[in-house]
Amino acid sequence: MYLKSIEMQGFKSFANKIVLEFHDGITGIVGPNGSGKSNVGDAVRWVLGEQSAKQLRGGSMQDVIFSGTETRKPLGFASVAITLDNSDHKLNVDYEEVTVTRRLYRSGESEYLLNGRSCRLKDINELFYDTGIGKEGYSLIGQGQIDKILSGKPEERRELFDEAAGIVKFKRRKAATLKKLEEEQQNLVRVTDILAELTRQLKPLERQSEKARVYLKKREELKVLDMNLFLLESARTEQQIAETEEKKKRAEEELRTTEEAFARTKQEYEEIESNLSRLDEKIQELREQASGNALRKQQLEGQVRLLQEQISSSAKNREQFGQRIASLEEEIRRKEESVSGFQREREALEKERQAALEEKQTQEQALDRLRQEIGAREQEGEKARGEMIALLNQRSSTKGKIQRYDAMLEQIGIRRAELAGKLLSLKSGHSQEKEELASLEKQQKELDLQAAELEKKIGDNQSRIRGLQSRIDEKSRQLDIGQTTYHRESSRLESLKNITERYEGYGNSIRKIMERKDQNPGIHGVVADLIKTEKKYETAIETALGGSLQNIVTDNENTAKDLIEYLKRGHYGRATFLPLTSMNREQPKGNSAALREEGVLGAAADLVSCDAIYENLTAHLLGRTLVLDTIDHAIVIGRKYRHSLRMVTLEGELLSPGGSMTGGSFRNNSNLLGRRREIADLEESVGVLKKEMTAMQQEIDRHRQERNALREEQTRLSEKLHSLNLKQNTVKVSWKAVSERAESLQEDYRKLTAESREIEAQICEIQQNRSGIREELKESKDREQTLQAEAEKAAGELAGLREEEQALAGRAEQTRLRCSEAAQKCGFLDENLRGAREEAERLEREKRQLEESLAGEEKDSRKKEEDILEIRKTIEAAGQIIAGEEQETEEYLRQKEQLNQSHKAFFRKRDELQEHRAGMDKECFRLGAQLEKLEERRESQISYLWEEYETTPDQAPLFAREELRDWSSIRKSIAGIREEIKGLGSVNVNAVEEFKEVSQRHAFLSAQYEDLVKAADTLRGIVAELDQGMRRQFTEKFSQIQAEFDKVFKQLFGGGKGALELQEDEDILEAGIRIISQPPGKKLQNMMQLSGGEKALTAIALLFAIQNLKPSPFCLLDEIEAALDDSNVTRFARYLHKLTKNTQFIIITHRRGTMTAADRLYGITMQEKGVSTLVSVNLIENQLDK
Repeated sequence: MYLKSIEMQGFKSFANKIVLEFHDGITGIVGPNGSGKSNVGDAVRWVLGEQSAKQLRGGSMQDVIFSGTETRKPLGFASVAITLDNSDHKLNVDYEEVTVTRRLYRSGESEYLLNGRSCRLKDINELFYDTGIGKEGYSLIGQGQIDKILSGKPEERRELFDEAAGIVKFKRRKAATLKKLEEEQQNLVRVTDILAELTRQLKPLERQSEKARVYLKKREELKVLDMNLFLLESARTEQQIAETEEKKKRAEEELRTTEEAFARTKQEYEEIESNLSRLDEKIQELREQASGNALRKQQLEGQVRLLQEQISSSAKNREQFGQRIASLEEEIRRKEESVSGFQREREALEKERQAALEEKQTQEQALDRLRQEIGAREQEGEKARGEMIALLNQRSSTKGKIQRYDAMLEQIGIRRAELAGKLLSLKSGHSQEKEELASLEKQQKELDLQAAELEKKIGDNQSRIRGLQSRIDEKSRQLDIGQTTYHRESSRLESLKNITERYEGYGNSIRKIMERKDQNPGIHGVVADLIKTEKKYETAIETALGGSLQNIVTDNENTAKDLIEYLKRGHYGRATFLPLTSMNREQPKGNSAALREEGVLGAAADLVSCDAIYENLTAHLLGRTLVLDTIDHAIVIGRKYRHSLRMVTLEGELLSPGGSMTGGSFRNNSNLLGRRREIADLEESVGVLKKEMTAMQQEIDRHRQERNALREEQTRLSEKLHSLNLKQNTVKVSWKAVSERAESLQEDYRKLTAESREIEAQICEIQQNRSGIREELKESKDREQTLQAEAEKAAGELAGLREEEQALAGRAEQTRLRCSEAAQKCGFLDENLRGAREEAERLEREKRQLEESLAGEEKDSRKKEEDILEIRKTIEAAGQIIAGEEQETEEYLRQKEQLNQSHKAFFRKRDELQEHRAGMDKECFRLGAQLEKLEERRESQISYLWEEYETTPDQAPLFAREELRDWSSIRKSIAGIREEIKGLGSVNVNAVEEFKEVSQRHAFLSAQYEDLVKAADTLRGIVAELDQGMRRQFTEKFSQIQAEFDKVFKQLFGGGKGALELQEDEDILEAGIRIISQPPGKKLQNMMQLSGGEKALTAIALLFAIQNLKPSPFCLLDEIEAALDDSNVTRFARYLHKLTKNTQFIIITHRRGTMTAADRLYGITMQEKGVSTLVSVNLIENQLDK
């Protein structure tokens, strides 16, 4: 296993994402002071779980997040991830590669990730147990830890040696075991207190139990007598009830027949009403259809009129098309005549041109002969012209000067034109530069607006992130509270379910029977599980049910019989069974008049709910019991009804018939009836809490996703803002460049203007020189005229010849002109002829188009006439439909009138049936009242039976005796037994069951006490075993460290002695450790007496000794050799290379000797102020990466 890479982003000075990749051997991290290289060590310490900001050289944990610079804004989070190669599986996970990540947000939220999955800090610590890696291990040695090892107290060095000895995990296991032992001790104290209380209760309960058995025996004898008396009295009452019920049944049958007839009459009436309503709907529908058809007819007639108008318009269009076609034919004819005229004129011109050509050839031949004669004469005058050569040469020189000045003027003119063009170009360029400047200023303003908008968005996002974070914190706090409540309620629910499933609070016999419920389907359950009531009535209903609350409900008597035999065979005790087949008759309600008394909340049977199968059971158990709000109202009602009612109050007071009152405080409120209700309430509460927790967790996750999305948006906006800032800088630079170009153009314009002025001055100077040359040329011309006059005479004859030549040439030119004119006229005629033909073709095309349009109009008109015929047919059909609908409407109106006439006959029949039904209803009510009185009398008898013995009438025959048939003797026996019971005094009838329950609970808790004592002894044994193992392992490892320390000390110091000692008179597991150093040539002395370099080298020797004995996968050293001199640094580096066989080293250093020993170097620099960047040098491959 080794460290593959460290990834940092936003951690301290590492604003940008930086990845440091490591290999086997030694990797050095170098850089100037303040460049951030020690932040690499802080990052590793932080990701491994360091919680102290002081250890990370900060004031608070927020200080690890990049806080910004003058040009950069602060970041919102810090993230560090380290990746380790786990191919050898030294870490107890299945992954070949393990990545541990820690993130901290500026909002205060943090998270740990293991291979991308969220985890706890505890999981990270447990992962690196016994590897030397961790914030408390010896794989991370910072700048201050060397001094801490040497200058700290002996006991403060324990952590380092415990980690090296491998007993840290045992110490943590011992702490967990001691905590569990303390919990067991507390449980033992509670069980001891409860046992003492139960022991105190056992003796009194045993005495009360014996007295209760005597009472129950007398009570059973009295019950048999009362049952037989009840059977005699109820027989007569049952006969009277049967006769009254027969009369009532006949009256109810007649009433039912009358009501059926009334219902049929009502149904017929409703059918007539339905038919009338249906007819009204049809009539209304027909009227609406007639109105729609009439409207449709009007629309069709409008369409006919529209089509007729379109046909009329089409006829007019056809007439116009015909007129236009005639006009076009006339124009075509005229154009054809023009073409014929042009052709004739073209032929005449062609003849005239041919004649002119023949005359031109004759004149040119005569002109050639005359020119030959003039040539001869010119040769004769050549001699005369020779005299003029000198003058011509002189004039040539003068003209040369004029030509030079003309050339200069021409060049100057060209230059002036160039300057004018350049000036115009400069003006245009200057205008363009101005426009570009305006455009750049506009861009700058737009970019400023965009940047302001982005900054506003970033600020809004930051506010939203803070708001979301505050909501996440609040929801997380609520979630923690909710989870605490959820776990508390869940534990309570689980405990209550266990109690309910074990039937705690019930007698032993009940528990034994309920254990067989799954095997015997005939067992329905105890009464407490089969009925339900509101919480406020639970105490009252439990009091009313009394011992019946634990009665077992079965499907029939045979099941009850089998279960009784089961209890006898196992000697499990006694139980009361309620077979459902014995309770199939409806039980009478209580006194109806008493239910209306003040303070009466209702009959107990009406205040409970159960399945339909148990309704008779509920009536049997609670039918004669009333529930009242207070005991005061109960006393008043008891007196009013002469103590004949059984009543309970909400607080649990019981008033029995005869006047007895039971009440007081409950010693232990088991609340058997409320258990199921409480379980249901808790299940509902737990379910609601779970849903709320799920919803809250989903909301937190949604807020987190939204917050993370906002953070990503924030990053994107920041990048966009950075891009905008770059654009702003670009625009500023461009604006500056354009401004400079504009100034350069302005300067060029000034230079060109000056040059233009210079050119104008040169032009003036040349023109002045040219005036002088013209004077000279004038004199030359005067001389020429003189010579010319002399030569004119000699050339007179030549002039005559030339005049003749000119005359002949003039005539030839006129002839040539006539030829040219004739050719030109021919060209014009050809052009006119071509135009006339094209116009004729255009007119012909227009004519064809008009003829096609005319044909289309005629076809469209015929189609519209056909549409008019179709629409008129539709109008006639609509008229016929309207007439038919009117006839159908009249038929429906006639049917409606007939139904209205038959409607009145039903009212008379309905009134007669209603009168008869009222009479029968009164008779049924009278018989019902009579029957109710008889029921009340029977109910009074049953109530007494229940209130006294909690026995139903169906159970009474079980107690029948043949010898008990005399009513008076039974009365006398009952009075005697009541006197005997009275002589017993107060009796606790529950003492028997209570004594059994307390005895069983005492035995159970005694067993629990023994289990707790054994568990405590076991935990103490574990602690002792751990202590023994740790002492043995620490002693062995400490001896090895002592020897290795002395060995490494001698190698690093070149001699001397190093020793480690445990403090005396202390436990070896807690004793402090002293470090003693004796450099070569010095006495053995305490660490405080050594120099700084000697202290550092001693601490390094200790660390290297531990690495030799228990190498950590990697070790990060932060400038631990800073205090060493060069020779010691060399020894330090040499020894470091020995350790690379088993350990990968990352060294943060300034020392050249250490750098030389490194296989690779990472350079940390701050090219941008406040932001650390990375430069790596591979000393093995001699490559430079940047």
